[in-house]
Amino acid sequence: MIKANELRNMTVDEIRHKLEALKKDLYYLRTEAKAGRIEKPHRIHQARKDIARCETVIKEKSNAK
Repeated sequence: MIKANELRNMTVDEIRHKLEALKKDLYYLRTEAKAGRIEKPHRIHQARKDIARCETVIKEKSNAK
């Protein structure tokens, strides 16, 4: 889980890179869940929350300029 304070200390480009990686991970988790091979289904929820957190911090940084 990524904390918002950690994200606020990153640049927008770093956050976008992290966001891209999280979206790929979420896609992988969803496909594994559909196939019934996922061991930790709570990671889907966690990934969605991390994506939302990243998008929120990006929005905050863009509004602050």
